[in-house]
Order: sequence, then C-alpha cells, then structure tokens
Amino acid sequence: MKRALKICASVVALAAATAAMPVAAMADWLEEAAKPLKGTEVNGIFLDRPGYRAIIKLLPEFEKKTGIKVNYEIVPYENAREKEVLNFTSQGDLTMALVDLVWIGEFAENGWLVPVDELAKDRAITDPNLKLDGFFPLLLEAFGSWGGTVYGLPFDNYSGLLFYNSCKLKEAGFDKPPATWEEVMTVYGPKLTDASKNEFAYALQSRRGETQSADSFMRFLWPFGGSLLNKEFKSNLLSKESQAGLQFRQDLMKYQPPGVVSFDHAESVNALAQGQVAMITEWSAFYSTLADPATSKLGDCLAVAPEPAGPAGRLPALGGFSLAVAAQATPEQQKATWLFIQWATSEDIAKAYVEAGGVSGRMAVYNDPEIKAKYKFVEPMVASWQAGVPEYRPRFPAWPAISEIVAEWGSKMMLGEVTVEGGSKEIGTRMEAILGKEGYYDGKKKLLQ
Repeated sequence: MKRALKICASVVALAAATAAMPVAAMADWLEEAAKPLKGTEVNGIFLDRPGYRAIIKLLPEFEKKTGIKVNYEIVPYENAREKEVLNFTSQGDLTMALVDLVWIGEFAENGWLVPVDELAKDRAITDPNLKLDGFFPLLLEAFGSWGGTVYGLPFDNYSGLLFYNSCKLKEAGFDKPPATWEEVMTVYGPKLTDASKNEFAYALQSRRGETQSADSFMRFLWPFGGSLLNKEFKSNLLSKESQAGLQFRQDLMKYQPPGVVSFDHAESVNALAQGQVAMITEWSAFYSTLADPATSKLGDCLAVAPEPAGPAGRLPALGGFSLAVAAQATPEQQKATWLFIQWATSEDIAKAYVEAGGVSGRMAVYNDPEIKAKYKFVEPMVASWQAGVPEYRPRFPAWPAISEIVAEWGSKMMLGEVTVEGGSKEIGTRMEAILGKEGYYDGKKKLLQ
C-alpha cells in the first residue's frame, strides 16, 4: 500500500505541475516543444509483435510534426534484454529503453532510466495533457514503476485472456465459455477432446524459456492461491495452494495436444486459429492475429472472455512493457525521446494505435463505442485490468536467473521427468540460493518484487 501511495503522490504532483500551463501553450504543444530538437535522433528496440507494427505505422505522423527521427531495431524478445543490458553497460547509443514488466527492477536499480518526474519538471517538453492518472493504475504500477518511482509509461500491455472457438463450443453443447478452471477440467475438457481426430480442448504455451516460466508455470499459481515467494522471500512452491495449482496444470495435459510442452505463442495461437484446439489462454495482443483471415480460419467463431477463475478468484496473467528514457542519452536526446514516449502512449493517438493493431494502456479509449463494438477483446481485457497482481512475475533484478530455473524444472515437470513436488523443491532450493547471494536475506536489499 505504501508503494501505491507513493506512486499516487507522484501522479498528483505531476498533474499539478502541468495544470498550471497556459491554455495557449497547450495548442500544438508537440510541434512547439520539438522546434529546438529538429534533427535529433531517438534510438530504441522494438519487437516483432502487433503493438510495435502498429506504432511503426503511425511513426510518419510523429516525425513530420517534430522533425525528430526515430530509429528502431526489431529483435526477438529472447534477445531484447541482453541487447539492452550490453548497450547500457557499455554506454552505447540507445536513448530509449523498452522495459519488460520483469526488467523494471534491474533497469531502475542500475540507474539506466530517467525518472518521469525529473523529465516532467521541464514544462517545455511535457504534454499539458499527459495525465498519468489516465493509465490503468495496475499497468502504471506494474510496468512503469519501481520502489514508488515512475520510470516509464505503459506501452504494448497485455492481459491474459481466454480466446475460444464459439462454434466448437456450441457444437459440444455449450452456450458460454468456462468461468472456472475446474469447469475447463471436468466439463469442457472431456467434451471438446477427441485425440483420434487430433482435436483438443485447450493448449497452454509451455516452451522452455520465459514462455514456460511466465505463461505456463506462473499462470497456475495465483488463481489457486499460490505464489512463487512468501513474505520473507522464501519459496512458497511447496504450499498446499501452489502444489494444487501446479498439479492441476499437470492433470490438464490430457486435454491438450501431445507436443504442447514445445508450444510457444505462435504454436498456441495457430492451434486455435486452424481448429486443432477449442480454447487457449493468450495475451490480448494476439487478438489481431486471430481475427485476421490471412492467419486464422476462425472468422465469426472467434470469441474472447476473461481467463477462468481458480479457487482464489480470477487472477490472470499480466505482461507487457513500458517505454523509458535512457540515462545514457545526451540531454537533447533525452528530451526528444521523452517527446516520443509521451506521443506514443498518449490519449491523442490511442484510438489510432488500437485500430492499427496495438493495445493501449489508456482507460479512455476503451470507453469509445466504436472501439468496444469492433474489438471483442476490449471488455474482457478491461475487466482483467481492474484488479490483478503487479508481481505476477517478480520484477526484481534476480528474475532472469530465476526464470531460467523455473523454465528448466517446470518443463521437466510437464514432461514427467520429475514429480510436481520434486520439481518444486529443486526450484525452491536453487531460487533461494540466488536470492541469498543477491542480499535479500541479510538486509542488504529491500524485499521488493
């Protein structure tokens, strides 16, 4: 709660600073702010995902208005963090940081990011309509904030959703999707699975790597009342609740394709798009892929709902990024980058961004009747963002190392090479060794995740 209050205080202070700006100065603020920065270049990293393709479509508008050039390199997600870390540690050329939810602690604690309130002190380069309180509070805290300080603005944000083939469900006698994971297991799974026809109820993307640790393993902890860590930062994986969730995941495999342990996002989405499975839990950003006739056979059969609830309620997967100004950039580059980030995450372009295939972190755009009517994912996604767990995956600097451990032993669990209990013990022992070395048990580091 204290952390949330600090963030709220930062938002209020920033709002007060910008509210005093004269009305005349608000008109065409971007063009005016950019005049001294024409010719400045912004350098960043993008991913090959719908949200980035969407902002690339809109880039000419920003560059024409400002005279600022935005250079981007598209890299695979698996290489993005390493590429940024190497650039920041060698004082490279990146002026903008793409910050995954689980990188925010590492990037902030290493001093690689400029806090938003420092940038916003310069009113000449700060949007008078910035409105940090216009972002979903969960997103601003989870993706952009660390230790009570806001560093980045939410961009390309995801909620886990249930995508399903309504026609297949109707054929099986269902007029609505499952509301709970128990229904998936006991009611929907048996009726929607026919292995002889290579048809299955569900597919859980579980490829070893961040997909296994985040999309597969963590997805079945929180809804069952479990968690990775307890309040003392010791492993909580052997708790009754965590074990129940992980065992449920194991048991659910009988209603999934045989090779699901090697499925990444592309395979999971394609399995639904081509009719092999009836349901998947995937990121909201994949709606455009599933709705595109060029990549999906679903057509009007595509339907979307919130993720099923577990015994502890509906606590869906949370993922995505923020955009932040890199501390290594020159003062001019920092200003230009701050202008771009404000524009890219603004309410002004939110509708165009969503229509181009992106997912905005702004609340207002999802009240637009046209957006609500056109995009089936909007209402379930907004419902998912009303409450959630910012530390769905721990956001501290130790997560990348722990993620590798979870990915290794989580995969072994699913493959039957170790028991759920045995794999949990291995993860816990190895995870606690890392956290001990990091200083979480001797008071050197605050227990922030």
